[in-house]
Amino acid sequence: MIHSLQNADLKITVADYGAELKSITGADGTEYLFDGNPKWWKYTSPVLFPFVGKVVGNKYRVEGKEFELPQHGFARTSNFECVSETQDKIIFQLKWTDQTLKVYPYKFLLEISYALKKNTVAVNWTVKNLDDKPIYFSIGAHPALKCPIVDGENFNDCYLKFNVAEKSARILLAASGNLSHEKVPTLDGTTLNLNYEIFKGDALVFDDLKSDEISICSKKSSKSITLQAKGFPFWGIWTPSNGGAPFVCIEPWHGHADFEDFSGDFTEKDGINKLEIGASFNAGYNLTARS
Repeated sequence: MIHSLQNADLKITVADYGAELKSITGADGTEYLFDGNPKWWKYTSPVLFPFVGKVVGNKYRVEGKEFELPQHGFARTSNFECVSETQDKIIFQLKWTDQTLKVYPYKFLLEISYALKKNTVAVNWTVKNLDDKPIYFSIGAHPALKCPIVDGENFNDCYLKFNVAEKSARILLAASGNLSHEKVPTLDGTTLNLNYEIFKGDALVFDDLKSDEISICSKKSSKSITLQAKGFPFWGIWTPSNGGAPFVCIEPWHGHADFEDFSGDFTEKDGINKLEIGASFNAGYNLTARS
């Protein structure tokens, strides 16, 4: 089922499947979100949970037991329940089941909400520990933002704008899709001109950004979209490496893919989040569309 919210500035639609944002449309009809054309990528804005990226060999270990899950976990391919739908906000929930325990040995509740505030979409996540032991998880965003935003422009007309001057090196990905321990200088200043060549090595992954806002802007028009995410330790920036895709994903993460040589327990994974019995974890991000 598809749900919608609308105000004078924006209209959004969200699906029960994955609690996934499917459209962000401005009052003038401008679309700011990729449409999920499977020629490029079948998702639009998946939620990455209970981990971000790949675990080595798609397998991980908890307390001596081995579990298997594909890249980015199962939330993006799960049916959420819409538990509240008002004029201002939509709230979805995904709760542990006997089936999820077979691939992720923790009892949890994941709540995702969407709200409109003028020209901004506010997205919030809450993870609750429903187990009788601490639980471990990662969570991240993966919105595919339309690039270029204005039809008729080219990808190379666009650039990323950071709200703080950066001097940062990306973490290179190994052939397996896991992280290597090698870094390459990538950002120097407040802008990064876009071209498909910079994504030939897959996603740009950073663990030291000072910025908490990244915007997709154009050299030829004024329309832009900004993702604001405070307190996220890791960021990814991605578009398919074969070139031609009309979007860029800006991805704030609490957690990241395994390093290629990691073989420890899931609880020892770099960047993992520990949630005590009865506790809740909250995080979120905003998407602001500008004409």
